[in-house]
Amino acid sequence: MSKQNIGPQAFVLPMAVSLLGTVVNGKPNFMALGWLTRVNFKPPLIGIGVGQSHRTHRAIEETGEFSLSFPRRSQLVETDYAGLVSGAHTDKSALFEVFHGELKNAPMIKDAPYAMECRLTQAVPLPTNTFFIAEIVNAYCDEDCIKDGAVDPERAEPFMLTMPDNRYWSLGPSIGRAWHDGKTLKKS
Repeated sequence: MSKQNIGPQAFVLPMAVSLLGTVVNGKPNFMALGWLTRVNFKPPLIGIGVGQSHRTHRAIEETGEFSLSFPRRSQLVETDYAGLVSGAHTDKSALFEVFHGELKNAPMIKDAPYAMECRLTQAVPLPTNTFFIAEIVNAYCDEDCIKDGAVDPERAEPFMLTMPDNRYWSLGPSIGRAWHDGKTLKKS
């Protein structure tokens, strides 16, 4: 099969959807965020890309703290709304019931099955965004979404974002085991 050049696409695969939580003017504020990735194992670090014009960007710079809450598929409408409206013009503090862990400027969403509070360790300015790298201080998960000591994606029901088509997708069934299934190709 021949390949077609589709240009310099940064958006080739689905991204996990999260709600980025900060505190702005003493109130919880959330924005939908898909640009995130794990960047280190020990200590556990996560990286997020946030537009420099966002109010959330300023809040992270000012407090050095933020949260990531991972909503269920059933929270798609509220999540999308949090990405449609700006905290500069809309008070989003009542959109979700929040809880706090150790960090006072990292509000997490109570109804999201999985959430983490993060402390900023590094900010990398880019042309339009900043890549914030943060240590995961603590992670919280609904008890019914834990299986064998870890988050069970089937029970947590996360959803994904694709761009440039701007569509949401649900996670499908497991299709294999990492660091295991390829062993069949190893020579004895």
